[in-house]
Amino acid sequence: MILPFFVYGTLRPGEVNHGLFLRGRTRREEPGRLADAVLYEGPGYPYAVEEPGGGVVGGELVTALPEAYEALLAELDRLEEYVPGDPRSLYVRVERQVVREADGAAVPAWVYLAAPAVATRLRARGRAIAGGDWRARV
Repeated sequence: MILPFFVYGTLRPGEVNHGLFLRGRTRREEPGRLADAVLYEGPGYPYAVEEPGGGVVGGELVTALPEAYEALLAELDRLEEYVPGDPRSLYVRVERQVVREADGAAVPAWVYLAAPAVATRLRARGRAIAGGDWRARV
């Protein structure tokens, strides 16, 4: 299934991994919001954790160039340390509805969320990023 990616941390434009992974490989990058999630501080990068009624995470909806999609998907899975079915994964890649800010449309997108074990630790003793925006953290 070919979906855009919702990025909310180091893959956002202007952040370190945007240039390494996305520059020149995207068709569109549009501001968006993921509802029912809380953003937590990680060691140099954030984690989004699903929390019904918990808040909104800001980021970008990134549409890859068709010819770059498969390689980009594999590279992002490696970057996010996501291996389907592996309980040691840091993130899980899931399809979620993301609201595109330009028109308010809900768009299905791939989102890397904190894996269950990581999410449990963050809920217990993590530091939430107020406002859900990685760029606005202090």
